Amino acid sequence: MSESAVPRVVLLFFGKRKCGKDFLTERLLQRLTTDKAQIIRISEPIKRSWAEKLGLDLGELLGDGPYKERYRKEMIEWSDQKRAEDFGFFCRQACLALAKEICVVSDIRRKTDVRFFREQYGQRIKTVRIVASEATRVERGWVFQEGVDDVQSECDLDDVTEWDLLVQNDSGADVENILARIVALAQ
Repeated sequence: MSESAVPRVVLLFFGKRKCGKDFLTERLLQRLTTDKAQIIRISEPIKRSWAEKLGLDLGELLGDGPYKERYRKEMIEWSDQKRAEDFGFFCRQACLALAKEICVVSDIRRKTDVRFFREQYGQRIKTVRIVASEATRVERGWVFQEGVDDVQSECDLDDVTEWDLLVQNDSGADVENILARIVALAQ
């Protein structure tokens, strides 16, 4: 990424599976417009590497269906091994696509992810924690999966209590109000 492509603000989103991170970040991108903002996902280079390694369908891995779920646990284990060698490996890969003034990272999962972005972008970082009740997450299709929901990729940020914005995203939440609060944070 060229020096001129350094984003003005980097919004880091974190939360449990099925809390609504993707939904909210996609809606946020519509509001901010693709002229000014972009979404990057740390999971994209993980899934791309995993698909290449095993000859899998990258499009299906990037989706939200059963195909991805079939490989999720093994992908987590493999990506943890890669991170043990270089904690910023996947974050760096995801950042190769940075080109807009507002960068939305929709899938922060570990303290080392936050560390990477803080080390790279310093005061430009804003953190957004998305929470939803277990009942809401179940409504959205979440089912507890041992080896997925009880490991570092899902739990490492549970004890983080400092963030710039906390968003309660249960069923019936005022999405327009949530988006307005996030836009204000990005200004």
